[in-house]
Amino acid sequence: MKELFNQDKPQLLAAWWKANPWMKNLLVSSSSVHDAREKLFEYLNDLERTYFNVFSELPFKKLHIIDRQNAKESIRVFKNILRTENELLTSFSPVKTLWELASGNTELLDEVEEGFLIEMIFLSHGINGRSGNFAFRKENFAGSKNSSSTLDKFATHMRAEMIKYKTGSHPLRRLNSDGLKKKILDHFGGTLTDWEDHSWHLKHIIRDPGTVQKLIKLEDDELQGLESAKAMGVDFQITPYYLSLFNESGRDGDDKAVRAQVLPGFRYCLNVYDSRQANIDLDFMGEKQTQPVERITRRYPQIVILKVIESCPQICVYCQRNWELKSIDRSEVQEKKISAAIDWISKNPNISEVLVTGGDPLLLGDDHLDSILKHLSVISHIERIRIGTRVFATLPFRVNDDLVAMLEKYNQPGRREVCLVTHFEHTAEITDDSIAAVTRIRKAGMSIYNQQVFTYYNSRRYETSALRRMLKLCGIDPYYTFNTKGKKETIDFRVPLARIQQERKEEARFLPGMVRTDEPVFNVPRMGKSHLRSWQDHEVIMIKGTGERVYRFLPWQSRLAKVDDYLFTDVSIYDYLDRLLKDGEDVDQYSSIWFYY
Repeated sequence: MKELFNQDKPQLLAAWWKANPWMKNLLVSSSSVHDAREKLFEYLNDLERTYFNVFSELPFKKLHIIDRQNAKESIRVFKNILRTENELLTSFSPVKTLWELASGNTELLDEVEEGFLIEMIFLSHGINGRSGNFAFRKENFAGSKNSSSTLDKFATHMRAEMIKYKTGSHPLRRLNSDGLKKKILDHFGGTLTDWEDHSWHLKHIIRDPGTVQKLIKLEDDELQGLESAKAMGVDFQITPYYLSLFNESGRDGDDKAVRAQVLPGFRYCLNVYDSRQANIDLDFMGEKQTQPVERITRRYPQIVILKVIESCPQICVYCQRNWELKSIDRSEVQEKKISAAIDWISKNPNISEVLVTGGDPLLLGDDHLDSILKHLSVISHIERIRIGTRVFATLPFRVNDDLVAMLEKYNQPGRREVCLVTHFEHTAEITDDSIAAVTRIRKAGMSIYNQQVFTYYNSRRYETSALRRMLKLCGIDPYYTFNTKGKKETIDFRVPLARIQQERKEEARFLPGMVRTDEPVFNVPRMGKSHLRSWQDHEVIMIKGTGERVYRFLPWQSRLAKVDDYLFTDVSIYDYLDRLLKDGEDVDQYSSIWFYY
């Protein structure tokens, strides 16, 4: 596959005709776009019947069932992109484009991207039963005498890949962090005792580019991003603890994911600034439209979100709530609104679970948090209180004995559960300090769950599997893996849906079931989560000239009531792989990605 990334558009077009000469002949022989559409539908229908016709004399019936099954899915996608309804919905006609290209109008190549042509190449391979992309070729271990040795190959391969991703407790990472910790303490005039005091970190949250630049080496693009954030009024803040996870001498493969989370890029800042200037609502998930009262978000029958604070110890660049988060110095706790929200919960017996979030609720002082939990705990129909927090990764010293004792007080087995939902993104965030914080909660009898956002920076082969393994060993259960929200400003973080599906099938599946407990999901704005393993809840309806796939999502309520669908334009697989290639990845390892729909 890699060689395709070195070819220009005329070469890619020639490769597409070579992949499916029958289709080119159909297009050339068509007198109009309508004629071409009819002939293509007829061709695809005949092809699909042939694959599963035991009386067929064509060689297709001899294909392995896996190839025929993939061909059936590829044919379904090809039919979808031929449909006039989908052309109207997406303002693009692949039929017209392909017909004109087949007719010799090569000037039309200027109107499509390489990603579109490569999608057509692999879609053609797919409909003809030539997917042939397997992580392990020629391995038939089902019932084989050598099945155990084959499984050993799988395990050895997985282990060799996962070991590439160091934890924050790795000796080399710890050596770097210890040195940087000393430098940070010297800069702020702190002591080792101060370092273990979360309030010291909150007093010294880093919010200006100059301080960051004094403590670590910034790459040119990182400095440009921070200066843009300052100039364009985009908040950023980093705890001293989290900064100690950076590689002091400059960005490398081990800390790239850590840096990207909190250092806003130029494109992010510009998109946020432009949207604000144009008064564009950045509430991508439509939370304001699912808000029965202020501070409450409700998208499901029994659970609500209660937002108690508008800030976090540090601000994640890709956060879905970047539209309402504020820096700590500008954040305020609106007690009357929180009280009114809790009162609304108390009067609705259908609510059995409350997710206390924000912002990060553990940014509140113990007394304030205790008051909120006390008022929730006296509501008889509340069975579970979740606390959504990132402090395990960003400020683990917040989880001290006083906090644990306070949370434990409200956790009553058989009556009410208190649990925590956290947000580790990468193995580099798992340190001795974070493990100690997790251990305190676990010893008190409370569970911790992880919700990972699947971004470009943790999407390499086995990167997320390595995180799952370490989370489980630390005492955290993987819960959800979220596709990055499709917001314009977070384009640098977005990954094709095909990649998260590929990761689940080809990487997570190698792990024991107790480790791969997370569910990959797409969050449908205003509606809620759509499980990506549920094929009946989404489909590709178009491949645009840009190479972007357009998906139709059916919300979770679609089996219960007639609800509107949601159309989502994904990032181009070609652009994603090209970026990996430029970052030194072997993109041939990802070659099956084109067949995940």
